[in-house]
Amino acid sequence: MPATGLIKPTRRRLSSARPLVCAALVAALVAALLTGCGAGDRTPSLKGLPLLSGVHTITSQHVCDQGTNAYCAIEMVVTDPAYPSSADLQTAEQLLLKKHGWVKTNAPVGQERTADSPGDHLRVTYAAANLELEAIDLGWITRSHQITLSLSRQIFNHASALAVLLQVGTT
Repeated sequence: MPATGLIKPTRRRLSSARPLVCAALVAALVAALLTGCGAGDRTPSLKGLPLLSGVHTITSQHVCDQGTNAYCAIEMVVTDPAYPSSADLQTAEQLLLKKHGWVKTNAPVGQERTADSPGDHLRVTYAAANLELEAIDLGWITRSHQITLSLSRQIFNHASALAVLLQVGTT
């Protein structure tokens, strides 16, 4: 049979190390996902957070920080028309938390307030809508686009609103 000039494809043998490398990569990926968001019980439950009786949640979402101290949290915007201003709503929430045994802690920025639950199981960071937007605008904190937009809408609607970030506590 004459040569046609076509090169006959050759089969490459998979090295015996390749499946092991693939398995190691998959295991590393799974471990990275588990140590980040959602590992064990690292996502907080809203059941443990005392909120004022007339508060309505406008926006709520689950967010994760994949940094060195990875955690997952719930970001929310809440409002209560019974309060004349966001500052009044913030003060009332602070008093409610104190009544339930939450301990005031140092907040990441001056506009926010932070408290730890009894037993340090949960940490809440909250701020009046206008103050939270100021901190976002200055680049002091980062919030999701959805939360930022919701805060802006509440201000334009002249509603009393709070930004709330709930995460698993320090222990």
